[in-house]
Amino acid sequence: MAGFGQGTRRHPRSRGRTWSRSGPDRATLGIIGVICAVAGFFVLGIILGPVAIVCGWLAMGRTWSRSGPVPALVALVLGAIDTLLAIIWLAGAAAPGSGLL
Repeated sequence: MAGFGQGTRRHPRSRGRTWSRSGPDRATLGIIGVICAVAGFFVLGIILGPVAIVCGWLAMGRTWSRSGPVPALVALVLGAIDTLLAIIWLAGAAAPGSGLL
């Protein structure tokens, strides 16, 4: 009978899941970035746009030179557009004499 810690298996079942437990993987960050970018077009674009940019940048591996996964690039571009539109909207709303309606 095997005691605690002396099992018959010496290797984990899956090698893919044992590489890093410290944070989300790049594919997950890319998908989170895309979701934040799309949601930012409807609500809180000034906050969700930069979040999408950061998630896309982290999903690309913090480099601009190589082509990263598609969701990461989409999150980066949509986050930049979202942030730019939110800044333009805020600048237009803050102009004197021009209201939103």
